[in-house]
Order: sequence, then structure tokens, then C-alpha cells
Amino acid sequence: MKNQSGEYPALAFVDIETTGSHFERDRITEIGIKTFFKNKVSIWERLINPQVFIPQNIQRLTGITQHMVSNQATFEDVAKEIKEELEGKIFIAHNARFDYGFLKASFKRVGIDFKPKVLCTVKLSRLLFPDQARHNLDTIIQAHDLEVSARHRALGDADLLFQFWQVCEKEVGKERLIELIHQLIGNASLPPNIDQGLIDSIPDAPGCYIFYGENKLPLYIGKSISLRSRVMGHFQGALTQRKEMKLSLQVRDIDWIETSGELSALILESRLIKERMPSMNIKLRRSKDLCAWSLEEDLAGILKPVLKSYKDLSPGLQDNLYGLFYSKREAHSYLRAVAKKYRLCEVLLGLEKGEEGKACFGYQVKQCGGACIGLTPAEMHNLQLKTAMSLYKVQVWPFKGPIAINDGGEMIVLDKWCYLGTAINEDELSELTHSGDAEFDLDIYKIVKKALTGSYKNQVIPLS
Repeated sequence: MKNQSGEYPALAFVDIETTGSHFERDRITEIGIKTFFKNKVSIWERLINPQVFIPQNIQRLTGITQHMVSNQATFEDVAKEIKEELEGKIFIAHNARFDYGFLKASFKRVGIDFKPKVLCTVKLSRLLFPDQARHNLDTIIQAHDLEVSARHRALGDADLLFQFWQVCEKEVGKERLIELIHQLIGNASLPPNIDQGLIDSIPDAPGCYIFYGENKLPLYIGKSISLRSRVMGHFQGALTQRKEMKLSLQVRDIDWIETSGELSALILESRLIKERMPSMNIKLRRSKDLCAWSLEEDLAGILKPVLKSYKDLSPGLQDNLYGLFYSKREAHSYLRAVAKKYRLCEVLLGLEKGEEGKACFGYQVKQCGGACIGLTPAEMHNLQLKTAMSLYKVQVWPFKGPIAINDGGEMIVLDKWCYLGTAINEDELSELTHSGDAEFDLDIYKIVKKALTGSYKNQVIPLS
């Protein structure tokens, strides 16, 4: 990229204004480009008709109103002109993944492939001014006494980036800055607050990773059999996926815990999410409010679903449990769905009040087979109910006692679907086997049940 005269390549300092932060739903309202090449500066700016409503808070922030853009060209109208303006230039922006992600998505919608070399000025600031507490644009303006012409307008903010570039040149010189272009565009996939050294230190091995935001607060916890590859997958996906973009912009640090294999990673992920409650996970829930249906025969020989609360449950031991739900409401919704699908009587199931011998409401609207008035024999109704519920039966623990599963050389110890711990020698195995009952966890039950019917079924070692 460095030419014989030691000059910069063509640099395009870019800023955009948008109707919001979702690059699939929201649209660009303004683009500003300040190009620096061969010691000459040129500018390009356009208001863009987003063809969607600009929220009032965005109008107040940017000063761009619906009236200002209503008669402007759409992005599709000027896409080729924008592409030509940026062609062959280094794309420089602050939190560049945001601006680049929006432009890439906008070009894609009109059938244009957009893949410039990208340099982020947040990364540049962190590299050259590591003692600076923050690296957002307002902090950079204050720290380096930049001259503000039009904050939160595209060309005004692009000009601030050009001014910051001049500050950086004074700090390290042109030759060093040209070297940094090479270094930083090579790391274009990384978020602004994450450096390559941290990524290189993540092993490509099984385990769990934790993304942290400001003040070391957990943002997201995940698992993988190849930690480094999975972490990089998040950052590469940020250019096309809203959730990954949001994560990349907020992440400040990454930690990880290696495990011996995939099953260990799955169990650890479930436990870590419950313990640390990261803000961007779809939270796995605790099991203390679990309930399940039990089928019990009344004096008339009719099977009745009875809801068992957590204190009455012994999953893995009871042979008459169906469902496992996080709330009574969820349990009743499930049973109503079963009744409708199999045309069962909601009065007999206890879901609806009714008089003995009289047709229930479901029968009147042709959703009940008539067991309430004897059209369907009780034995048939019982059989239909048991058949329907059997699809959701909680499996009894299929072993006499605790087991160990070999997962990459370490032994995962389990009993009655509960995780007891991980052992690496005989003493630890013995200690875990006699450690007593652990709390049942529905998510770990699902993980272990799947493992025992999949690739781990031949790795089981009975411990009693």
C-alpha cells in the first residue's frame, strides 16, 4: 500500500447519518466523504431520502428532518455515484463497523458488492493514545481540541476524523502512520476495543467464552469446540447480522474457560449463564419453579392430569411425569393444546368446569370427541390421553446409579440427570460419586439426554 514516494494511499474519511441503528430495518439519511490524496482534499456529501420515517429523537440529534429529505434522491438513485467516490480508497470511519455495515447492507439491497479496505479510528486512537480513558468521538474532540463545525452531521463528523488523522500524524509521523494503515486494515474484522493479541491468545479448543462490556459486566456467554474460530465468527457476522453488530460495538474484553470436550462446554455454558446472567443471552432459566403433569386414575377409572410442583418432583426417579414446565401457566397452555389436537374433553382433564353427564363447550364446537357424554368410552379417552402425553414423558434415569462420561479424557459425573462434577482421576471420581444429590436442572437434563442418545452413548462408564 505504501508507494515509492512515501505518500498515503487515497483516504476516504466517511460518516453517515441514519434513521436508527438496525442496518436491515433502518436507512441512511446522509453521507459525508472527505477524501485526502496526494496532499489534496475533496468533499462529497448528500442528503438521502430514506423512504421511511425518521424518529423524532433522531431528528433532534442530527437536525435532519423529514421535510429535508423528502425530495432528495434515494440510495438506489446515487448508489453508483457513491461506489465510484469510494472506489480504490481506504474507508476510514469511527466505529467503522457501523458505517461500513450500513453501507454494505444498502449496496447489497441494490445488487452492488461493496468490499473496501476498512480502517477504524477508534482502533487508531486506542493504539496511539492508550492512556486515554475513552475513545468515542466526543472524547477525541475534547482530548485533541478538534474544531467542531457540524456535530452529528455526516460531513461535519467526517471532517473531525480528518482533523484527528492530522493529530495522529503529528504524534507519530507520516511513515509510522502509513505502517499503521497496514496493521489496522489487517484487523478490520475485530471490534474497535479488541486487539489481535487477545484474539491470538484464545485457544482453538473446546470451551466457553465470555464477552464483557463496560465495567466488566457480562454481555454474552457462548460455547464452542473451537473457541477462537467461534469468537471470530461473531465479529465477522457483525457486518450482516444486527445482533452481532450490537455485540461487537459493546464488547470491551473477552475471557474463556477451556473444557475437555463438547459436552463439558454445553454443561458449563448452561451453568455460567444462570450464574452471571449476561444481558444479551436468551437466558436459560432456573429450575426452582418447575412443574409437571402426572396422570392419576380417579374412582370412575378416568385418567386425570394432576399438576406436580417442584417440591413434589423427583425427575429421573418418577415414571409418571410429563412435560416439565417453568410455570403453571405454561403447563396449562400445553395441556389445552393437547386437548384440542386430540379432541379430548377439557372437563375430564380438569381444564373446564362442567356438570356430569352434560356436553362440554368443546363438544358443542366440535373440539371434543364426546367423552363427557359417553360417546367416547373412558378407556378410549384414557388411551388417547396417554398416547398424547407420552411424547413429552420425562425419562427415568436409565442406570442403577451414577455414571461417568468420557469427554476428551476427563470424566463428567452424572446421576439422575444431574451434573455432579468433572473428575480427572480415581480419587475425584469416588468423591463425586458419593457427594450426594445435586439439584435437578432442566437444561442440563436436555443436554445429557441428547448426549446419551448421540455421540456419547458409547462413552458411558457405570460407577455402581
